[in-house]
Amino acid sequence: MTELDLNILGCGSATSTLRHLPSCQVLNVRGHLMMIDCGEGAQLELRRMKLKFSRLNNIFISHLHGDHCFGLPGLLSTMSLQGKGGTVTVHIFKEGAEQFGKMLDFFCRERSFELKFNIIGTKKAVIYEDDAITVSTFPLTHRVPCVGFLFREKPKLRHIDAQACQAHNVPPYFMNSLRQGKDFVTPSRVIIPNEKLTTEADASISYAYCSDTKYSKRVINAVEGVDWIYHEATYGDENERNAVKRYHSTARQAARVAREAGVKRLILGHYSNRYNDETILLRQAQEEFADTILGNEGMTIDLNRV
Repeated sequence: MTELDLNILGCGSATSTLRHLPSCQVLNVRGHLMMIDCGEGAQLELRRMKLKFSRLNNIFISHLHGDHCFGLPGLLSTMSLQGKGGTVTVHIFKEGAEQFGKMLDFFCRERSFELKFNIIGTKKAVIYEDDAITVSTFPLTHRVPCVGFLFREKPKLRHIDAQACQAHNVPPYFMNSLRQGKDFVTPSRVIIPNEKLTTEADASISYAYCSDTKYSKRVINAVEGVDWIYHEATYGDENERNAVKRYHSTARQAARVAREAGVKRLILGHYSNRYNDETILLRQAQEEFADTILGNEGMTIDLNRV
């Protein structure tokens, strides 16, 4: 089973408190780290969670409100001071690339890595792809342009049945072809079907990150059938009017998105600082969608365990 861990570095809303930090997550995909939003305190939480700066090469910023991006200059500066090599790509709206580009060119001129900005928009689009995963954007409904991110693992390779391969004298050089699903043809031209020599591949996992947004049918459509979803849950039922006014969601609304989209698991976050205990948010969400958990700083979730 391949490594796919979600690390929560911050799950508070607009301001840092003694209980929560602003939004930040790190997705560990087979040892490669991808940061999702970068609120203040991100680099300190990276250290606390023992996540390696050297393995961070992609940062995805959902929108240009400070609690989702003010940690970026400090993080990139520290990475340069540490001698981080290679390339760091920040996936961000054009205005953010312009502002942060100027700031970093002033405060961090001599970088140890190549800094790239990948300009994103609010339409659905694939913005990143490698051998393991694709990352797509989808529009959210907030006060400023804002997107969610959908991470989908690519189909995985089948597992070798060592005993069956030995029985049919399959040579070592053909094992990778078997993993890719090819049949084996013996020297005497007998075809051995792949399913007799391998077992099913592990399921590919999907994860959707829904940053600041009102309850939205288009979000439901965008995340339909995913395995895991993180959805903002700024308020409880008693503050639903504030949620509508400020283009945020209640915990119950987040759970409705999960239920109506047919997802498997829901993670709540982006809590208002008015709550000293988020248990009430969890209870309201679970009335709509039972498989809900509260996100919290320092939490690591194995996404393979759906």
